[in-house]
Amino acid sequence: MARSKSISTIDNEISKITDEIIKLRRKEELLTEKLQSLQKQKKDYEVKQVMDAFQKSGKSLQELLTFLQV
Repeated sequence: MARSKSISTIDNEISKITDEIIKLRRKEELLTEKLQSLQKQKKDYEVKQVMDAFQKSGKSLQELLTFLQV
């Protein structure tokens, strides 16, 4: 027959798992922040590329907007 765990053993396991969950949540927060930062950098880069292309094109803003609506 299997030996049952003592309450202190169960409490220790609960504590370990709780600590690990806290660490994983913090890691998730850090990774989410990093992802958001990288997504912002990508968007900023894309905006710069569009603006550079627009300025080099010599087209007016109205021409650009007309082109984008097609």
